[in-house]
Amino acid sequence: MNQVGTKHGFHIISGRTHPDLAEEIAEHLGTNLSPVTIETFANTEIRVRFDESVRGDDVFIIQTHGHQVHQAIFEQLLMIDAAKRASARSITAVCPLLSYARADRKAAGREPIGARLLVDLISVAGADRIMSVDLHSGQTQGFFNGPFDHLIAMPLFKSYIAEHFGKDVTFVAPDAGRVKLTERYSSTLDSPMAIIHKSRSALEKNIVEAKHLIGEVKGKNCIIIDDMIDTAGTFCAAADMLKERGAKTVYGLATHGILSEGAPQRIEESAFEKVVVTNTVPVDTKGLTKKVEVLSVGSLLAGAIEAVANSQSVSAIFDGQNQI
Repeated sequence: MNQVGTKHGFHIISGRTHPDLAEEIAEHLGTNLSPVTIETFANTEIRVRFDESVRGDDVFIIQTHGHQVHQAIFEQLLMIDAAKRASARSITAVCPLLSYARADRKAAGREPIGARLLVDLISVAGADRIMSVDLHSGQTQGFFNGPFDHLIAMPLFKSYIAEHFGKDVTFVAPDAGRVKLTERYSSTLDSPMAIIHKSRSALEKNIVEAKHLIGEVKGKNCIIIDDMIDTAGTFCAAADMLKERGAKTVYGLATHGILSEGAPQRIEESAFEKVVVTNTVPVDTKGLTKKVEVLSVGSLLAGAIEAVANSQSVSAIFDGQNQI
């Protein structure tokens, strides 16, 4: 199966967490997903078997970690191991959302570094390369002793902003950790920015309070920038604060719309006009809100996979802006 001009066989293999995205990627590349049998036993163990030979070929194993995280991870590890034992020429773990990204350091004593452990597992399973979209922290790339392709959704969001707002926007960082990301949008699109200082409750998990605002938002169209929306606590607290401070409209942009239980309802009840996410994970609002809009990263991932398969630069796709 020679595809996209490669000298070797080329396989796109998908796990069960987001087959729709994998199908879209394969379609962009002008190929089909390679067949694989994945079964779950009664005790939740997983069995994997490739239904065609991958010997001597380049294999890209697509699995996002947004939901049923531990099943998704181990399923991908088993597929990587299967490819290695089937004598694949190269194995790339394509993780549109790489889980445990928030556990990239020890924030307190006696804590693990989950991101490092996960990357070690992917490496030991046999992956030669990792590909992911909008890492929570750039330092995660340093946990892998090999090529790590960090893709960014900025081109998609920039097109959306240009179409709907032009330059009449103020970008807002919802917390200190997103300041650098927000600065990129602000400088690239020549627009002002603001920063929200938040604090988390010491007594209850996932409870966030937006406390202070740095910058001018009164009468402005504000866009809050983040890498993921999980419970939507941070996002909605920030939106409500901006509206209270006189913002004309409030929109949200986030790459990974995990939308854990309660998030769609929070978004619906918040000051947001609209929240735009990508399909790095399957997005299900459970019919609770129409404020969420989904953009596709299928062409972006397909372009990166084609570049890797043809030994071309991935950074060139993003003009080097994916180096964080």
